[in-house]
Amino acid sequence: MTRFDPGEADRRWQARWEEQRVFHADSNSAKPKTFVLEMFPYPSGRIHMGHVRNYTMGDVIARYRRMQGHEVLHPMGWDAFGMPAENAAMERKVHPGEWTWANIATMRDQLKRIGFAIDWSRELATCDPAYYGHEQALFLDLFEAGLVYRRESEVNWDPVDMTVLANEQVIDGKGWRSGAIVERRKLNQWFLKITDFAEDLLEGLKSLDQWPDKVRLMQENWIGKSTGLQFRFRLAQKAGSQDEVEVFTTRPDTIFGASFVAVAPDHPIAIAAAQSDQGAAAFIEECKAGGTSAAEIETAEKKGYKTAIEAVHPLDPQWRLPVYIANFVLMDYGTGAIFGVPGHDQRDFEFATKYKLPIRRVVAADAGFASDPIGKEAEPGSGVAVNSQFLDGMTTEKAAADVIRRAEAAGWGKGTTAWRLRDWGVSRQRYWGTPIPIIHCDGCGAVPVPRDQLPVTLPEDVSFDIPGNPLDRHTSWKTVDCPSCGGTARRETDTLDTFVDSSWYFIRFASQPADQPFDRTEAEKWLPVAQYIGGVEHAILHLLYARFWTRALQRIGKIGMAEPFKGLFTQGMVTHETYRAGDGSWLSPDEVRREGDDWIHIDSGQPATPGRVEKMSKSKRNTIDPEPILAKYGADAVRWFMLSDSPPERDLEWSESGIEGASRFVQRVWKLVAAAASAEGQDEALARKLARAVAAVGEAIDALQFNKAVAQLYELVNAIEKAGPSATRSEAIAALVRLVAPMAPHLAEESWAALGKDGLVADAAWPEYDPALLVDDQVTLAIQVNGKLRDTIMVARGIPREEAEVLALASEKVQRQLDGAAPRKVIVVPDRLVNIVA
Repeated sequence: MTRFDPGEADRRWQARWEEQRVFHADSNSAKPKTFVLEMFPYPSGRIHMGHVRNYTMGDVIARYRRMQGHEVLHPMGWDAFGMPAENAAMERKVHPGEWTWANIATMRDQLKRIGFAIDWSRELATCDPAYYGHEQALFLDLFEAGLVYRRESEVNWDPVDMTVLANEQVIDGKGWRSGAIVERRKLNQWFLKITDFAEDLLEGLKSLDQWPDKVRLMQENWIGKSTGLQFRFRLAQKAGSQDEVEVFTTRPDTIFGASFVAVAPDHPIAIAAAQSDQGAAAFIEECKAGGTSAAEIETAEKKGYKTAIEAVHPLDPQWRLPVYIANFVLMDYGTGAIFGVPGHDQRDFEFATKYKLPIRRVVAADAGFASDPIGKEAEPGSGVAVNSQFLDGMTTEKAAADVIRRAEAAGWGKGTTAWRLRDWGVSRQRYWGTPIPIIHCDGCGAVPVPRDQLPVTLPEDVSFDIPGNPLDRHTSWKTVDCPSCGGTARRETDTLDTFVDSSWYFIRFASQPADQPFDRTEAEKWLPVAQYIGGVEHAILHLLYARFWTRALQRIGKIGMAEPFKGLFTQGMVTHETYRAGDGSWLSPDEVRREGDDWIHIDSGQPATPGRVEKMSKSKRNTIDPEPILAKYGADAVRWFMLSDSPPERDLEWSESGIEGASRFVQRVWKLVAAAASAEGQDEALARKLARAVAAVGEAIDALQFNKAVAQLYELVNAIEKAGPSATRSEAIAALVRLVAPMAPHLAEESWAALGKDGLVADAAWPEYDPALLVDDQVTLAIQVNGKLRDTIMVARGIPREEAEVLALASEKVQRQLDGAAPRKVIVVPDRLVNIVA
């Protein structure tokens, strides 16, 4: 009983929880239900400390809610499809499935080693046909509802790997794996109509008051609602079949500041220009050798090619604007064309400066600045219109309204709302993903796979020796009969974006029938997720797609809610110092040691150079393997450190001293338990301290301020250690065990048993307290003489003014200040201060 053995206790209590199915959620329970969920991991091979921190936070909430009397669903699964498995297949000559399932087995064991309160009976993996077959059924539901369509779209194409790359996989214009220069290419792609829900997705953000403001703002900006004018420039001469070009602007008030029109490289006007202009054709080819991501285009050098085509200003028939082909204009965004106002838009300013185009001022703070030139950068703000003919003197708002009115009256434009949000392209030219359940027939077109043929499973006999998608080369798999006419047809060989897999997994956790994706009644017992936890890097795409998918299911009557996640928390990352060898290669923390002020590479004995503290990552090798830490210190010390050392929304720097400190605290708690003995008598001060701790720890967990909860527990342990034997002290130790149970559950179970308590502490109720004990019976009264503090005294709360005055005047320090003189006046502020005017 003298020392807590974490290794032995971890194993014993984890086995006990599993044997008794303690954390198996009961959908039929009459208790209030709480769904706690952390974003499920990609099975990359081993868990890291970032996983440990994320899941520990969720585990604290899950265990705390159980102790409050809730039926808690806290499941775990695997976001198992994706390119890393295919890369492993190419590098290791193994099947992606073999690699993935082996990683899942390893990571499952590691997570169990930490003692999370997870309902493992609901475990799922997105690469399991039992999961993705239901996803295919939902895809067909959306297809039949008109929310899925196919069209040609521009993509990033890797000519060596012969595959489409996500924007994030294009680095410096090259494929992240092959290093080949990426091309822009047109491919037929499947899309989901997320834009149909743009207004609702934007409006729904107002109801998410338990989400971080920064995440809601990021989504709002991504959806990007803007009002303005959509209008047409007439072309002075036809470009192929085109005699006008359409643009959209949020600043119609600046229309007289226009200097140029620019079109995307694949705009019909650009294509027409290239047919008779070799320079235009060459520039278009140059534009194709670059990524399509908005971020990349925004940061790339703005380039253009001036065509022979001119546009006619809609408010001045004599005014001609040059038409450029520009690398920063995308056909898939807006109309595929823009008009440039260099004086009041920085991107246009840079372009106009580069190509020596006019930069006109058409907005100023007031009319007196109309002749002032634009300086070294654009002035995007509002004001009054200047140098703008009939608009001069109008405010920005009035000028914009007037231009819209004139455009609508003359028929060359209309006021409209535009959205930054674009439909979700879900096609991926990959093997390791959910097969899109569509069959292509030359006669019948795109035909859904019959429901009784789902799931469409991936073929096992594939090879990754040749670049590209193995499904394209698998003739026996892709050649099928058309379900409609019976003729020879071919399967869709694209697979779904893995974001689709994670857009509904939380619903499958709540309900897992074999014959359908989920049972609505069963799922709605748990949903929406009460508390969702994950990295802020998922603030836009995953969370937006999950919100869309839930709304789409609501529209077709599959579920009765719009928002999937009631509460959202984005935790900080776990960081560690980085190290480099003399040749610049990265070194892991266990490959270096410190000697004085220097770092040494252990194997070579050569100097090593410490670098910045950064997020733990495999690429920089600054990860800490949890297993040896768990073996040395136990699960509870690791969990405690993850919660105690930093506010949960901030990054946490890993430190050996921090984990050692957590381990010492575990032993302090155990020492109190081991030495606990029955005693009589009450300790009022300790009773008050205990009541405050119970209240404060609960409030902190409710607010997800885990570090504050830990701080309160440190204070309570200090108070118990200092207190003498009493019945109150025994009560405080028993309460302490329950208070630490969500954070250090193995220690708590061992302590609960050592105290002779019945059952498991995991099933015990959260401690209660008497609210009256939170109210102090005494207050500190400040004593001033002529406004200066001279003394403080403890008095009963609510003491009468006369008594406060007598006590203040009796103070030796006050008597010295008065030096025998009678005070001229005494001012009493009840329960706060007494000011004596001498």
